[in-house]
Parts: sequence; C-alpha cells; structure tokens
Amino acid sequence: MRRYLLALFLLLLLGGACGGPVATPTATTEEVALPPPQTQGGMSLVEALALRRSIRSYTEQPLSWEEISQLLWAAQGVTDRRGFRTAPSAGALYPLEVYLVLPEGWYHYRPADHRLEVRGRSDLRREIWMVGLNQEALLRAPALFVITGVVSRTAAKYGDRAERYVFLEAGHAAQNLLLQATALGLGAVPIGAFDDAGVRRVLGLSQAETPLYLIPVGRPGEP
Repeated sequence: MRRYLLALFLLLLLGGACGGPVATPTATTEEVALPPPQTQGGMSLVEALALRRSIRSYTEQPLSWEEISQLLWAAQGVTDRRGFRTAPSAGALYPLEVYLVLPEGWYHYRPADHRLEVRGRSDLRREIWMVGLNQEALLRAPALFVITGVVSRTAAKYGDRAERYVFLEAGHAAQNLLLQATALGLGAVPIGAFDDAGVRRVLGLSQAETPLYLIPVGRPGEP
C-alpha cells in the first residue's frame, strides 16, 4: 500500500511538471493566475476591423477565463522582455490601469506577470450601472472592463501634454480590446459617459486615477 501511494504521488508530481493547457485559473484569496494568451492564429486584423461594431445586447453566458485572459492581454499585455506592451505608451511610462468586474467579484490586472489581483468578492455591475447613467449594457454584460489613467506618471516627463498622451493611450488600449473581442466572436461597446467620482467610489480608486472607459463585453444577444 505504501509503495502504491508513493507511486501515485510521483505520478501526480511528474504530471504537474510536464504542464498542459490551463482550463481554469489558480486562485488564492489575493490573486488569480490567468491562462497564457494566444499570440498566433485567429481572425485576421482586416476581418476584425471590418466586423467590429458597438454591441450593447448580450446573452447571460459568462466569458471563459481563456477569453478574459486574451482580452486583458490585448488591452495591456506585455509583448517584450523589456516590458513593452500591446498598446503604445508615451515614453513607455504606462499610466493605464485595467480593472475587471464579473458577477463573482472584481479584479485589478497586473500586466507584468499576467495575473489578476482580487479586489472584492461582490458583484458591482449594478453599482457601475447606476454611476454609468443607467446604460443597460453595463448591467447586462457578463464582464465589464474599466480602463483608468494615472496622469502623474506621464506628467513627470511630459508636463502639460501628459493628459493628452494618457487619453490617446487609453484609446489605443480600448481599440485593442474591442478588436480582440470581435476576433473572439464577442460583442463589446466603449462607454465614456459616466460619473467619474461615482466610478472611483464604487471601485475604491484613489484620486490620482481618472476613469476613462467602461467596456462591457459578452456574447451578442438579440438587438
């Protein structure tokens, strides 16, 4: 019996070392390890550009962790050993932050190691909907992506032009996310009309962070 248990332990150990596809994230009370993003294949860029539309109606089916991982990587993922990301950034200062709101909780994306930091275990979609001027897409989407900017990071180098550069960068990141959603067969819409102070309050953001985009994402439903 002892030999059998030892053999079983070694088999499990070797199996884990060999690796394999990640079906679900490994979570603790503090962070979630995302599946690795795909960097080859999929829909062509020209197809995604032609098909992209603002979609505001979604089914109730949740996104998979693979889809969530790909969307986060498209917006702010690291693509170079020097730390460069999918979206261009003035001076490579990276003032943007990305948050994810799901029915089971809300998270902060950490690009350097492609992980999510767990910020809370409650569903904030209704609160986001209320501070988002009651736009139905915010309430119905199974996933909400929030892009914020910390202008001071860029201002240290670029002074008065920093705000402009941060806003431009947010547009780059949002378009990346929207095109990736299209390539995955998902629907999304960029929303810029909301109560800034309300979004800060709901997500517990500091005054240094400016909410720039709310982007609901889901599987397209009936128009």
